[in-house]
Amino acid sequence: MRLSAVLFVVILVMGGIGYWYYTDTQKTITILTENNAKLEVAVATNEQAIASLQADYAAVQAENTRINAAYADIRRQNSRLSVRLSDIDLGLLAVEKPESMERAVNNGTANASRCFEILSGSPLTEEEQNAKNGDKFNKECPWLWPGPVAGGLSGQQSATD
Repeated sequence: MRLSAVLFVVILVMGGIGYWYYTDTQKTITILTENNAKLEVAVATNEQAIASLQADYAAVQAENTRINAAYADIRRQNSRLSVRLSDIDLGLLAVEKPESMERAVNNGTANASRCFEILSGSPLTEEEQNAKNGDKFNKECPWLWPGPVAGGLSGQQSATD
């Protein structure tokens, strides 16, 4: 009888240990399953963020390329203007022909103002639409001529430049 009581106690202890092990393992499995679900959400979020960053980076690179091309066009125009102005002694010309200089400065200012208007989205006048080349379009910004030779700020110049 004593042996059966000892065996009964051993069986109860083993059963208790088995029950404890089973419930503890189930809790651990539940926690790991929840953590895995959270991890999958975090991975999906990170993948979306990476894709968004890559798309943004590509857009920034494209915009940077466009800006660099426009900047190169502007430098080319500045170089052309510098060459044109270096050939003229403005001081001497102003002294010898003040009326002619005044007219040239006034026309240049009006043309430059029109360039800013066009760049700001102002519609082209009929005269500008019918221009045959960049110089007929506007002498201060012939590169804006939308005709067949020059295409906006594309860097191409009219045939007369």
